[in-house]
Amino acid sequence: MDFKKTNAPVTTITRDVRPIENRTGNIYESVVLLSRRSNQISVEIKEELQKKLEEFASYTDNLEEVFENREQIEISKFYEGLPKPTSLAIEEFLNDKIYWRKPEKELE
Repeated sequence: MDFKKTNAPVTTITRDVRPIENRTGNIYESVVLLSRRSNQISVEIKEELQKKLEEFASYTDNLEEVFENREQIEISKFYEGLPKPTSLAIEEFLNDKIYWRKPEKELE
């Protein structure tokens, strides 16, 4: 998923829980789904950031290189400015972009 092109809010907002509850019929089930998706998003973002920062990895650190690496600082600032994984998960959930199923219903 392209996290840069999302409409998820960057700051905390108050949400009506009824639309979240109505998707599954149970608010607790919805929260579990959002939690799991949020963890997935967090891992994806972290892996992407690590790949980008590996380009700047230096095994002979000196003080001048640490302060002069502006590209690395800009990349880090960009990722800090992204919406939180929870906001991204809620946005996906409300826009029907998350697939889930109930395994216990499939067994019947």
